[in-house]
Amino acid sequence: MKSSVETLSPTRVKLAVEVPFDELKSSLDEAYRAIGSQVRVPGFRPGKVPARIIDQRVGRSAVLEEAINKALPKAYSDAVRETGVKALGQPDIEVTTLEDNDHIAFTAEVDVRPDITVPAYDNLAVTVEDAVVTDDELTEQLDELRARFGTLNSVDRPVQTGDFVSIDLNATVDGEPVEGGSAQGLSYEVGSGNLIEGLDDAILGKSAGDTAEFASQLAFGDHAGSDAQINVVVNSVKERELPEVDDEFAQLASEFDTVDELKADLRTRLDRVKVLGQGAEARDKVLELLVEQTEVPLPESSVQAEIEWREHDVVHQLGHDDAAFENYLQTEGKTKDEFTAELREVAEKSVKTQFVLDSIADAEAVSVSDAELTEYIVRQAQRYDMAPQEFADQIVQAGNIGALVADVRRNKALATVLEAANVTDQSGNEVDLSALATPEGQAELEQLDDAVADLDDIEGSDDADESASTDQVASTDQAASRDSE
Repeated sequence: MKSSVETLSPTRVKLAVEVPFDELKSSLDEAYRAIGSQVRVPGFRPGKVPARIIDQRVGRSAVLEEAINKALPKAYSDAVRETGVKALGQPDIEVTTLEDNDHIAFTAEVDVRPDITVPAYDNLAVTVEDAVVTDDELTEQLDELRARFGTLNSVDRPVQTGDFVSIDLNATVDGEPVEGGSAQGLSYEVGSGNLIEGLDDAILGKSAGDTAEFASQLAFGDHAGSDAQINVVVNSVKERELPEVDDEFAQLASEFDTVDELKADLRTRLDRVKVLGQGAEARDKVLELLVEQTEVPLPESSVQAEIEWREHDVVHQLGHDDAAFENYLQTEGKTKDEFTAELREVAEKSVKTQFVLDSIADAEAVSVSDAELTEYIVRQAQRYDMAPQEFADQIVQAGNIGALVADVRRNKALATVLEAANVTDQSGNEVDLSALATPEGQAELEQLDDAVADLDDIEGSDDADESASTDQVASTDQAASRDSE
């Protein structure tokens, strides 16, 4: 087999391949067997019809077409390996020559991963936040812990921010009840803002037994985006009484005997979260800087595949419901074109980042051992709350092992960049990120990323910072528990 490569653009090439006829023998034999099993010729059993009879009855051209269709995928793959082309996606193949009993020739146009020049890693410099735990943050953690062990007591007074109320809700649009728009006995923390817009203002100052009405735009359901009239009944009002911060509380809320030991432990956990936060910030800033400084031509097929994957992910979460997708767009205040444009921007950045890290992995000759792949699979299974073997089986069945290996290579490439980059905190101290390159450090960083992603999904960003520290300490606690095991 002969093959050559013509560069059409930085992201696309044309392979010209010539295959001698003797290399098609196995494909021809398979084609004759396949066609022979389908034709009925008197005097011959199915599958036992001689080749010359098949040529007479069906035609040599039909056999050649069948054989070529079977042979081309392997011939194309062999040509890609022979030429070292870093092919992306499916090729556009055209048979250019067919000389029976001599050779066939075809061309294959395909997108390729571009050759890019990555700047020196040690020239990258970023600044991150100081990893300092303040007394206010420690107090905030204590208050969060106290809230878990607080008691709710009924009060005979108007509703205040921070109270817990039991309410009934009924929604109507144009005077008609909204399907699924009523609920009784809902428990709600006043001021949290996580139920329906306008509710807090409507019930503040009300007492048990009072009713209120307010207008609000519905976010979900058949009437998403519509203005609704909401009727609310306050059934009861309770306030949360927090326990005193003393040794008795420490024994109730933790494994420690004294409140000083509890505070010391919380400070240690917060300090670890701060360090992880520095690592995540450094990772993101270094990667962003590296990608900004690297010129990367993008194959359209790769970008389009990334767009389609991200759009499918959104649609899948909405149950593949066109109406739900339209409601989602209305809620987000976007048109379909705006949604697609945003997806394209994110997809282009994602593909560019992948190419940069792949190039670094190639330059550094990064490999992935079986142990590293297994460790990664275990961590990903934990993120999806699945058994490792079940997760691995699904990955294998979907043919995505290659994608997981690529992820591990990119993570290792990024760790190499972080090790070489100059990372300092705002006080001018050098930040040591070596611990984050370990599997344990990667696991903790992934938990931190998940916590932040969860917070991004919470409506009402006013509470995000307050919730973040609690979630992150919880994540660190879980990681510590696994390490000790």
